[in-house]
Amino acid sequence: MQPDSRPACGELITQGPTGTPVTSIRVLYPDLHGVARGKEVPIAHFDDVIDKGLCFCAAVMGTDLRHTPVVGGDEGYPDLIAHPDMSTMTTLPWEPGVASCLANLEPAAGGAPVPDPRGTLRRAVEDLRASGVDPIVGPELEFFLVQRDPAAAHGIRRHVDEASMVYTVGPQADPDGVVRRITEGLEQVGLEVLAFNHEFMNSQYEINVRHTDALRAADRTFRLKAAVKDIAAQHGLLGTFMGKPFNDQGGSGTHLHVSLNRDQRNAFDAPEEEHGVGAELRAFTAGVLAHAAGLMALLNPTINAYRRIQPDSLAPTHVNWGWDNRTTFVRIPPERGSATRIEIRAADGAANPYLAIAAVLAAGAHGMREGLTPPRPVHGDAYRADRELIGPALPASLDDALEALEGDTVLGRALGPQIVKTFLAVKRSEIERHRTWVSDWEIAEYLHHL
Repeated sequence: MQPDSRPACGELITQGPTGTPVTSIRVLYPDLHGVARGKEVPIAHFDDVIDKGLCFCAAVMGTDLRHTPVVGGDEGYPDLIAHPDMSTMTTLPWEPGVASCLANLEPAAGGAPVPDPRGTLRRAVEDLRASGVDPIVGPELEFFLVQRDPAAAHGIRRHVDEASMVYTVGPQADPDGVVRRITEGLEQVGLEVLAFNHEFMNSQYEINVRHTDALRAADRTFRLKAAVKDIAAQHGLLGTFMGKPFNDQGGSGTHLHVSLNRDQRNAFDAPEEEHGVGAELRAFTAGVLAHAAGLMALLNPTINAYRRIQPDSLAPTHVNWGWDNRTTFVRIPPERGSATRIEIRAADGAANPYLAIAAVLAAGAHGMREGLTPPRPVHGDAYRADRELIGPALPASLDDALEALEGDTVLGRALGPQIVKTFLAVKRSEIERHRTWVSDWEIAEYLHHL
């Protein structure tokens, strides 16, 4: 795939597209979960922020989704500093008067390195560029739109609850035009939305954005997820990328299309070779498969994510690959030339795009360095293929995936100890809280009978 051209960095935006003066700058960065954290700064004080950055308690990077700091107390809860990345500045058309930019993180003076997902991806990109290739990524994201309803199970119900709406567009699938407004807003801020549609599940949608260099692709994914949530909230809805929010429906994934450019040409394309793909695509694929178990922790970083890893879900269950096969871990789409690429189909909707992409790039780079060869491809139904072809089973739980990540020295070195140790600690704390929590299922199953 060929990336889009990056526009030159302009000066600070002081006026929105409608002529509304910008009065606030929202400075955002991803935490370990991929959640948008930040501060909003009156524009009159933004010059100071450009010079000095913004201070945050560094423990936010080791805090769970129940707002409990799991990591950071032993260090006395020091600061981290967020410096605006001015090349990412844009106005928000759905919030007149507000502009937003992303931030680069660093520890406060004398502090220990901080877990920084965006910085981790930047290093992974730099490692590949040092070997002469530039990683290109095209993300596809699925999500649900739901309404809060105290009378419904878990207090939510689906916004559009009609079956067989896959690939349906227009008022039937998007009756209030919320998803259309989301995509129009994303296009206005430069995310280059290619298309959106209602997906297979009730009230599930997919938005595709144009491929670009890996860091910018992750930035787009991060901003897309934040925008979906913000614009949905403006319409009284909740946008969720949680992998499987309903027992009677399948789940949401994040598909990553990955290629490499060398000298402005797709390095995976090889029209003279079998199937039109070169040795580097095969080696990159082999590297991804070799590290699939550890990758699962970052591609599927929640307990809930593993509820959707089951046969016939269009999410893979084993370590395998195939030609245009949507039941495998790695799919090689049929396009060739500049569109030659691999597709990683395992990631959950809740995956942190920075960590997921960084880990995939590290795994693929290892395959290329070592000249790894992938196993035979799986043809047809990978859920029921011959056991000699289907490959090892993927981790069936977050606990198993964390063990695999902890034992994967290649991914550990690439991501760095700050990310891996903090991620393991936060996620194992999450597993322990889940282990001791009495669920609705247990009440329904046992309380009235035993």
